[in-house]
Amino acid sequence: MSILVTGGTGYIGSHTVVELLNAGKDIVIIDNFSNSKREVLDQIKQITKKDFKFYEINYLDREDLKNVFEENKIEAVLNFAGYKAVGESVEKPIEYYMNNVSGALVLLDVMREYKVKKFIFSSSATVYGDPQTIPITEECTIGGTTNPYGTSKLYIEQILQDLYKSDNSWDIAILRYFNPVGAHESGLIGEEPNGIPNNLMPYISQVAEGRLKELSVFGNDYSTPDGTGVRDYIHVVDLAKGHIKALEKLDKESKGIYTYNLGTGKGYSVLDMVKTFERVTNKKVPYKIMPRRAGDIATSYADPQKAKQELNWQTEKGIEEMCEDTWKFIVKNKDNKKHPNN
Repeated sequence: MSILVTGGTGYIGSHTVVELLNAGKDIVIIDNFSNSKREVLDQIKQITKKDFKFYEINYLDREDLKNVFEENKIEAVLNFAGYKAVGESVEKPIEYYMNNVSGALVLLDVMREYKVKKFIFSSSATVYGDPQTIPITEECTIGGTTNPYGTSKLYIEQILQDLYKSDNSWDIAILRYFNPVGAHESGLIGEEPNGIPNNLMPYISQVAEGRLKELSVFGNDYSTPDGTGVRDYIHVVDLAKGHIKALEKLDKESKGIYTYNLGTGKGYSVLDMVKTFERVTNKKVPYKIMPRRAGDIATSYADPQKAKQELNWQTEKGIEEMCEDTWKFIVKNKDNKKHPNN
């Protein structure tokens, strides 16, 4: 029996695939490389020394997806195929709803057809909108999302709740990510978005590398200690391990639908991240203050206690490791581009 990972060459998907392979799981990956690179497949094999099946398809294509289920005995699905940039979603709402919501519906429908009912969904802290209380617990009200990306996650969460109500033989884990950063300690996989980055850490690293002139800091007039937005940054490897723990729970527990925050429980501002990155890498990161970005909120960080108690999961890596591993990936990537035959 295999685990299907959609979007498995993307940032979070690839790190989770590594953890799944290290845990001895058989993996089938599908991806269309819309925001990732084919080389990631080889890098995953290099890290894990293990092989897996791969299909280059779009998960919106029902017939291609059905073919994957026909050719493999799938026992569970982890869905990482969603578009994920808040700012871009404001500019391209139709593309985000089409890919994220329609894609999830096609995937769930094909799963239902093949009687595969174990599903882990990559949701987001953005479903809480502008939170009424900090830290954010799973019991906080969801809704009032401030951008199409967050709204697409909210819609899919509702679809999953309705699906479970209609058929309680489903086994579903909804994982609400806070802000994934960092890279695998090997430096082989990390976050390398196509075009100008939408997320903070790849933007910082590209400025430090000299690929971009300066970092745009969107807003310095929030009601936070230094005026810049505060977020709960979580190392991507810690986040990936949360999926392994969620899968273990679904394997052990009776059928159900479960929701967990995956975060550190600490908030860092944009300038905290810039200063820490400069300190641990000894690289200067020039920045300029820009107007607030549409859809952004002042402060967001998790209460991760439920995941600790029910999944036996907690983060292990701190802000320094997030910055160190990010830079290690950038340096190694640059070296590989200079020496493509390595």
